[in-house]
Amino acid sequence: MSQIRHIFTKEFKDYFVSPIAYIVISIFLLVTGWFFFTTFFIYDQASLRNFFTLLPIIFSFVIPAITMRLFAEEMSVGSYEILLTLPVTSGDIILGKFFASVAFVAAMLLPTILYPVSISFLGSLDWGPVAGGYIGAILLGAAFSAIGLFASSLTRNQIIAFITGVAICFALTIIDKMLFFFPKYILCFLENLGADFHFKNVSKGILDSRDIIYFLSVVFIGLYCSHMVLQNKK
Repeated sequence: MSQIRHIFTKEFKDYFVSPIAYIVISIFLLVTGWFFFTTFFIYDQASLRNFFTLLPIIFSFVIPAITMRLFAEEMSVGSYEILLTLPVTSGDIILGKFFASVAFVAAMLLPTILYPVSISFLGSLDWGPVAGGYIGAILLGAAFSAIGLFASSLTRNQIIAFITGVAICFALTIIDKMLFFFPKYILCFLENLGADFHFKNVSKGILDSRDIIYFLSVVFIGLYCSHMVLQNKK
């Protein structure tokens, strides 16, 4: 655990050393703030439903931008080989980087707490769906971080890692919107494969074990695939 903690601390600090972190956070807050407040005054409802509805799409682009450097940059400059000479396993490296990316997603979401706080002064806000929405956002962020980590482990090029991560995350986000293209006998399977489908359930304040298992399964698959890729590159 100490090795994972050291890697986590290093990676989390590295995020805030680079200006990219501040650019990503600024863009995220501008986009979510713009879409949230413009629709809020149109519908005149004390609710964060529109904010959470947009979150999976926004995460599909933002989180791959956060994770694209985690392995690709180190492989490009050769520091990953140096890291392997230290008394750490590939599992320690993967988990340390994964927890750092999830912590950064949580830090990125932290300023958005001002949205429900502001709304609570303007109307009666149901805090149950708000709490569920933020729990779902962390679970979704963890799932997409694992996918982004896998995409970064595939290549030395950060742009390719970003595009690969976006493609997978975006596909999982919209797959339940494209069901009319598929035969009926696999519709139920494809619907349950969609990240947005499970996120919507949690964001309503309903913590169903099936939704939690889905996100944890995506995290496990992403991290396991990253481990397999790194083992093959040794």
